[in-house]
Amino acid sequence: INELIQKRQLLEAFASIRLMEDETISEWDAEKYNDNPQEFVRKCKDVDLLYNSITNAIQSIVEGTLEDPTLEHTLLTSMVTLIAREEAAHPNTDSAACPGSDLLGRPRKWREQWREAINESARKRVLKAPMASREEATSWLDLHLHFLQEHLREDLLKIKLSVKKCYPEEYLVCDTYVEAFHNAIASHLQELSQGPLDFHELYTLLDWVANTYHSELFLGHPDLKPEVKTENLSLLLTPADWDKLNDDYIASAKGKIKSYFGNILRLEVTEKWEKEVHSEENENLYHASLAFDIQTIIGQHMKLSGAISRGLETKMLELCVAELLEFIPRFEQEFTAWSTAQDSPIFVPYLIAYVNSFQDLVSGLETAFKVNTEELQKILAALTRNFTNIFLTKLRTKAQPLLKKILTKNWILATEGPDSLTSAVSQFSEHLQHMREPLGQELLQEVHKYVVKEYITQVIKPRWKMNRETRQQVSRKMSLEAAVIHDTFIDQGSGANWLSPAIDHIANIIGEKKKDKIKAHVKELCQDYPDIR
Repeated sequence: INELIQKRQLLEAFASIRLMEDETISEWDAEKYNDNPQEFVRKCKDVDLLYNSITNAIQSIVEGTLEDPTLEHTLLTSMVTLIAREEAAHPNTDSAACPGSDLLGRPRKWREQWREAINESARKRVLKAPMASREEATSWLDLHLHFLQEHLREDLLKIKLSVKKCYPEEYLVCDTYVEAFHNAIASHLQELSQGPLDFHELYTLLDWVANTYHSELFLGHPDLKPEVKTENLSLLLTPADWDKLNDDYIASAKGKIKSYFGNILRLEVTEKWEKEVHSEENENLYHASLAFDIQTIIGQHMKLSGAISRGLETKMLELCVAELLEFIPRFEQEFTAWSTAQDSPIFVPYLIAYVNSFQDLVSGLETAFKVNTEELQKILAALTRNFTNIFLTKLRTKAQPLLKKILTKNWILATEGPDSLTSAVSQFSEHLQHMREPLGQELLQEVHKYVVKEYITQVIKPRWKMNRETRQQVSRKMSLEAAVIHDTFIDQGSGANWLSPAIDHIANIIGEKKKDKIKAHVKELCQDYPDIR
């Protein structure tokens, strides 16, 4: 009988075992073993061992179905016949047919063993998919999942086209195999997800589960339809495992986003500030790619996350915004340190470019991603105030030495106009036309006001007495310089026309000898500037 089993002549082997079993039961009923119970026990064990050998043969046949390149149809059909004959011979009852031993006459449940064999076969097929180590290939997981879906799709196609026809409809062969593969893959992925996975590997796993598994690349492949159905399959990963995978991905993304933003800052320092590359210009506005780069990074990661789920997309957006809120103060600190250490000609263009670009970033985040930018706007408002203060401090540092020369003897005797003052101030103010409104106009008017105010401050400081001729000379020079300062700022786009007569009023007062005319000039001054003291 063992030889028949080894030769896979299972129907003949079963018939012989069945005969042995029936004979042993009849002999028991005839009380043949009353004097030799050990012989009965031995025969019962022989029958049981032979049935177990057939069980093992069934398992081997099922597992070999997908392993062997050629399919032995007759072997499978005879196995199905065998299972049917055994079920007929041993009706599915809870008690054995022979009261003397529970090894005789009991159902062998070979159909259940067949299902278990399919489950084991699926498990082995899943584990057989090639998997390189991380050291051998950085994209090891992507390659592994690709091999897995390719190999198992071929298995399922073989089941649909060849294996299925060897079984009766009641076996639901395709459904059984699909469920077995599904459970084996689920177990395998659960194990993979527990290992140390980096950012890209976590996404690869999420994407495969969400977008590849049920798609035409795998279970939804047109060649597998309609036999391979996935509607009733359980979740590939449990909700807890899926949530953990999502959380691990977001946690890993945090470091990645921080690194990306850090690289943006590093490139600004090394490729622009240190090399003093002039800022870009777009539609007459200074422009930095920084805001576009940030928005691109956020957009790319949201798109990838959105391809997994809406929930993951939301979490990714929240993470990116949180990292952005941390990045901007770091950027501000770095730019402030650089501008303090350097007296660079690109300082003002870049300051303006960054203020413009951050405004673009706010509107871009609101428009593209519907971000609540309230907190971001607060941080950017503080940055803008700080940048403006740095701008004005540097401008004052350049202008103050030149303003202090006003009304000195050298200034009075000098024949040239106020070119050095306007030139120094223009190094800052001429760039403000490239700043987005209304901030550019507001800052330009503030610079305009500062120059006029400081000019007058220097003039009215008590210094030394001047005779009439000197006073008239000073008055004429002030009027000329007032015109140059006014024209310079107006040409640069300043809308502060109300500042135009201020220096002229003071010049008229200085150049006038008659008290009544001086009073008239003072009155005009007070009319134009009611808050003057």
